[in-house]
Amino acid sequence: MDSSQLRARFLAYFNRHAHEIVRSSPLIPQNDPTLFFVNAGMVQFKDVFLGADPRPYKRATTVQKCLRVSGKHNDLENVGHTARHHTLFEMLGNFSFGDYFKREAIKYAWDLLTNDLGIDAGRLWVTVYEEDDEALALWRDEVGVPAARIQKLGAKDNFWAMGDTGPCGPCTEIHYDHGPKISDDLRGPAGEDPRYVEIWNLVFMQYERDASGTLHPLPRPSIDTGSGLERVAAVTQGVYSNYDTDLFTPIIEHAARLANVRYRDNHDVDTALKVIADHSRAAAFLVADGVMPSNEERGYVLRRIMRRGIRYGVKIGLKGPFLYETVQTVIDRFSDAYPELGERSTFIKDVVKTEEERFAATLDRGLGLLDREFDKKPPRISGEVAFTLADTYGFPVDLTRLIAAERGLEVDEAGFEALREEQRQRGRLAWKGSGEEAVSALWHELARKFPTQFVGYDVDSATSEVVAVVSEGAGVSSLPEGSEGAVLAVATPFYAESGGQVGDTGVIRWEGGEAEVVDTTRPSGDIHVHHVRVTRGTLRAGQPVDLHVDNGRRDRSRLNHTATHLLHAALKKVLGEHVMQKGSLVGPDRLRFDFSHHKAMTADELRRVEDLVQREILANHPVATEVCDVDAAKAGGAMALFGEKYGDQVRVVSVAGFSKELCGGTHARRSGDIGFFKLASESGIAAGVRRIEAQTGWGALAYVREIESRAAAAAGLLKSSPDKLADAVQKLVDDRARLQKDLDTARREAARAATGDLREKAVTIGDIKLVAAEFVGDAKAMRDEADRLRDSLGTAVVVLAGRDEQSVRLLVAVSKDLAGKRYDAGKLISALSSMVGGKGGGRPDLAQAGGTDPSGVPAMLASVAGLLA
Repeated sequence: MDSSQLRARFLAYFNRHAHEIVRSSPLIPQNDPTLFFVNAGMVQFKDVFLGADPRPYKRATTVQKCLRVSGKHNDLENVGHTARHHTLFEMLGNFSFGDYFKREAIKYAWDLLTNDLGIDAGRLWVTVYEEDDEALALWRDEVGVPAARIQKLGAKDNFWAMGDTGPCGPCTEIHYDHGPKISDDLRGPAGEDPRYVEIWNLVFMQYERDASGTLHPLPRPSIDTGSGLERVAAVTQGVYSNYDTDLFTPIIEHAARLANVRYRDNHDVDTALKVIADHSRAAAFLVADGVMPSNEERGYVLRRIMRRGIRYGVKIGLKGPFLYETVQTVIDRFSDAYPELGERSTFIKDVVKTEEERFAATLDRGLGLLDREFDKKPPRISGEVAFTLADTYGFPVDLTRLIAAERGLEVDEAGFEALREEQRQRGRLAWKGSGEEAVSALWHELARKFPTQFVGYDVDSATSEVVAVVSEGAGVSSLPEGSEGAVLAVATPFYAESGGQVGDTGVIRWEGGEAEVVDTTRPSGDIHVHHVRVTRGTLRAGQPVDLHVDNGRRDRSRLNHTATHLLHAALKKVLGEHVMQKGSLVGPDRLRFDFSHHKAMTADELRRVEDLVQREILANHPVATEVCDVDAAKAGGAMALFGEKYGDQVRVVSVAGFSKELCGGTHARRSGDIGFFKLASESGIAAGVRRIEAQTGWGALAYVREIESRAAAAAGLLKSSPDKLADAVQKLVDDRARLQKDLDTARREAARAATGDLREKAVTIGDIKLVAAEFVGDAKAMRDEADRLRDSLGTAVVVLAGRDEQSVRLLVAVSKDLAGKRYDAGKLISALSSMVGGKGGGRPDLAQAGGTDPSGVPAMLASVAGLLA
């Protein structure tokens, strides 16, 4: 039974038993800031178990992609060395949210394994929590598992907890006996022999633990089960190692072909191939879910995984980028189950290949540093060296640890961490903060008492009543003339800043008074907070008021917001489906859009995006909005922002046939209202994140006119016209290049005249010519003279020194037939520069240095002959 059939049979079985099939969530948790990555099937249901996220179903089943490379669940170091450790794996699971409990969970698991999957019941063992006599009796008396194959274990193995406090309960595990071909151990799972492999864990969530450690029965006990697809596949496919299942073998075989090696011929080669296969899977899935290689957080985990895979590839002779090719095999094998892989195929491969090329640029230099360190025969690799490798050459510390282990050495990781923490502290001192403030308890309380009715989708003015007044963080009864504060009303047309769109401004009027609204925010829940400056009268709680939005400002923001949706859709069409919104700013004067993409956009791509947006504007499509069920909206093709949480009812904004997004912002009535769209800039703001800034309408026109004005001014300075500006600039560039060439020639001739023909100062040492002399001229002239001397003298070493009152310039050139064989310019300059208070380095044929002691130049030049002898 192949893995695709296994997934399908698992889901179909539980669907027949009234379980909702729920798609795997992304690897980035959407509802748990305590986790870097989803590491179990229950993560996406955590709020359901806690009662905070009601669902229309009480039973669910999933095949969840999981990653374990951080925190206490970190399998990275073991990957490739064991039969079952992986970074990425798939967890089969069934869940009951206060519906069925132990009896049904146990019977379902046994029935599925022994009947639907055809696993030999005689090879299955069961473990239960030592105090859970109920589960033991169910296995023995109702399922019929022989008592000899049921074992009681302690809390370490068979008791699960969500945390130190909260839901917890006993669990029961099903293990498969791989038989005497693995070992002759007959003790069962309790003996912890690798012959017995856990294939399913059933958690009985029946207690809540309080801060004192006391267990209280839950009113609605639940079920959370997890079964590793890779382990079950090994059983159904008759192999012991997960790496010998169809989940890995196609990737391993592809890597072996690339490296021209054979799998199962050599232990070290096999380890490398397994690592490459595992890390290719993890890289493909992470990039598909929006993680980009970087030196921070999740991006750093991805970088570590990829660079570890690259290192193992180098060990078996793979040169140049290769991981992106094995990633293609992952995409081919898994895109049926995980469509996002196929949808973002080109992007995934581009990201992986770019990272490979980036690492290749520093890999050899980093390995060279390590080799020099190994030559010193140290007791271990110092923290300083490990930090330099990480900071300068991009070597994650676990990669340094891996290479050091190959030489039998350890890494001073405490020293490394100390240096890394020093760097972090320096970064914290330089960081001025995000400018955000914690939401005070006052806003939470007001949100609970006075949720605001927003009427601004339909009107720009409304009559309402003030329900709360706030000044300096505290509730007050009124705001007198000249004061500033915040006001809440029963209803408001003022849009509160959210979803990237800035808050509205305007005025609030009442009998005998007026206040300027300078901003509108939503600090908690559904309250719209009007930040005001009272210009006349006194504003009191309970006051009837008229609220008027600044129409012109609102209209410009609406146009920019709709343009942002068109831009998002256009980027997806031009760059690919991997494009995801990472942030935005929609104001009256401009729009800014941050999105996932791994490289700078080309001029052609920018032009195509701009054309697509402008085409939709000229088509003047209606901008439609509707409120509907979130699942129906997504099923209808509405784009949801990655990682965003939505309620049951959502607002869908669509431009016919082009853009459809879940959005709570204000928008144009027709796309043509935007008038004109102009991209202003495209830049990178973080690893894998690009930023576009643009203008619309009158703002776009003003931007274009400013460009035209500057072009006209530049053309005037060049005595040309704007339409011939490029030709005039090219002529200026050509003239400058010609003059620079003439100037360089004049400088060389002047330097040679001042110094004389240095060939006449050459001395013979054995079979080589040596010139060691002072030179008058700048650095470029010095390099040119060294090249001339070296080329004209044949087998030669040239040492030139220039000095002024405070500094020294030093250059060593070695002819090609000597470089790296008899003499190394880098080593020579290292010895010579120390005599003039400096240091330097370079290639074997050319090296440069600086110094601070001009008085040492004569003695230094005099010593060269001795160094060559």
